[in-house]
Amino acid sequence: MDEVFEFLSKAQTFYIATIDGDQPRVRPFGAVCKFEGKLYIVTSNTKNVFKQMIANPKVEISGMTPEGKWIRLAATVVPDERREARKAMLDAVPSLRSMYNEDDGKIEVLYLKDATASVCSFTEPTITLSF
Repeated sequence: MDEVFEFLSKAQTFYIATIDGDQPRVRPFGAVCKFEGKLYIVTSNTKNVFKQMIANPKVEISGMTPEGKWIRLAATVVPDERREARKAMLDAVPSLRSMYNEDDGKIEVLYLKDATASVCSFTEPTITLSF
């Protein structure tokens, strides 16, 4: 999990794919944090991406580092409704505080469960990580 966190942090922007009925949807994300041994992402419950993740919690994430390595990660997202989890995300990524606060009723944090990641490169063997 730590390697995936480091990779996504280094990539800065990563893309999350969800399903909307029979149509895939992909969006850029940029915030990730570790809390209580889990990897978390954040969004708003006013966004379609959140509604799609609730309807079908299976997601795929992809991102690329400046060095040309990329990650493909399949996981199930699990909402965490605890204030402590929201605070951990906002503390880890302070720029989010311009949009959210722990008690605004909009912020949603979700952790990744049953995750398998492949870290790929044109010049190095693929590394597979699970958590």
